[in-house]
Amino acid sequence: FHVPNPNGTAIVQMANALKRLKQNNIDSFFILGEHDISRIRTTPIPYVYHNLEFSKYIGQGVPFEYKGILLAGFDKIRKTEISKYEERFAEIQNIASKHSGHKILMMHQGITEFNKFAGELQSTDLPKNFTYYAMGHLHDTDVKNFSHLDGPVAYPGSIELTTSEGIKEAKKGFFEVDISGKELRTNWIELDTRPQFSFKTEYEELENTIQEISQKISSIQRKPIIELKIQGEDIEADKIQAQISTIQAQTLRCFWRIISKEISDSSVFLDRPHAIDDEMFKLSVNALGSEEMANFAIKELLPPLTSNQIKEATDVILQNFENFKKEKIK
Repeated sequence: FHVPNPNGTAIVQMANALKRLKQNNIDSFFILGEHDISRIRTTPIPYVYHNLEFSKYIGQGVPFEYKGILLAGFDKIRKTEISKYEERFAEIQNIASKHSGHKILMMHQGITEFNKFAGELQSTDLPKNFTYYAMGHLHDTDVKNFSHLDGPVAYPGSIELTTSEGIKEAKKGFFEVDISGKELRTNWIELDTRPQFSFKTEYEELENTIQEISQKISSIQRKPIIELKIQGEDIEADKIQAQISTIQAQTLRCFWRIISKEISDSSVFLDRPHAIDDEMFKLSVNALGSEEMANFAIKELLPPLTSNQIKEATDVILQNFENFKKEKIK
């Protein structure tokens, strides 16, 4: 889930999907991602699926054999806690070296070679001897092979666009991994997600842009989500709304906003919305003068604040202060 306290509909939908797999004799396994773990100590929602035996939780780093495959998984590890896991990584690396079949490791971490701003580990920090590294955390699809690892490191990405990615055209899906032979093979399966488009136009060209949008989405079966960014002078909201209303029926949601010339020229934020988190981190480092403080602000404090979880945000601050005092005592 994208939040630690998802609504009831999302919980039930996920349960039904896992139940269908179980009824068809397909087992599934999971670990906890960053957004599954509440900053207030409470039982994570996904544990429900483990307790109901719809899926099996394997996030404690304990390797086990399943149908000739060695499986191991770690829940999301905070960057400040990585060093505490070095011994455990070495242990499962040793166990994996003694297993003759395929070995799969599940983790929810950013690898620096994939994204230097979201990176929490180097590929050289990963436990070796695994033939497939099933990764979470990064929202874009990517696969890389490294000479020091026995298998690919694969990020399937998110299965839907998230708020941090913004509105854009993007393909989403997952990997189907064939491990029937000695060499495994990955096959990308694209999901039929709802189209999302972002358009930018000058106010005086609005009517033409609306016509172009209408033509583009007329043949799409699933109603898309449309974002329209408008810049110009003497803009009248009523006229914009009148134009928007002509395509409203063709969309699931169509919204617009006025942008200034300065914002329009900021290509990092508008032309590459998936890089917003990275840019926020860089700006925070510049403002705070510390990567550690920026990491705390963006990755620890911002998530609960953006979802109006004031109690969780307060708990994060207090916990960070307690850690600070302990470090000072040392």
